[in-house]
Amino acid sequence: MSDSLKHRAVMLIDDNEIDNLINQKMIEAANICNHIYTHSGAKSAIEFLKNIEKLGEVGHSVLPEIIFLDIDMPLMDGFQFLDEFDKLSENTKKYCRIIMLTSSINPQDVNKSHKYSSVKQYINKPLTQKNLEKLAV
Repeated sequence: MSDSLKHRAVMLIDDNEIDNLINQKMIEAANICNHIYTHSGAKSAIEFLKNIEKLGEVGHSVLPEIIFLDIDMPLMDGFQFLDEFDKLSENTKKYCRIIMLTSSINPQDVNKSHKYSSVKQYINKPLTQKNLEKLAV
């Protein structure tokens, strides 16, 4: 993939370290980005994004273009993350595409995710090369 098609950064948010590791390896193999930020909790991920915003224009260059977000996590779940994400700047919300990456097959979760404009897709785990190829377009 040419560097112009490659995303600058991708973020993984999942409390399951093994899932994060597997997904990181899948993303690396697909060669779709230059940087992968991994968070094992939604709270640290939202703090990371808030800190990037404080950097202004400089921070924009390190924002993740795609955020893979798990739903079922302790302390702050995926939907609580989305509520906090909605409070971020318009620039951040426009730039970051969120993809729910979850083992939940609950139709209520799918429907609830559609209520957030920042959520662009809902993918069931595991992340596959086919899913990643669709993102590269």
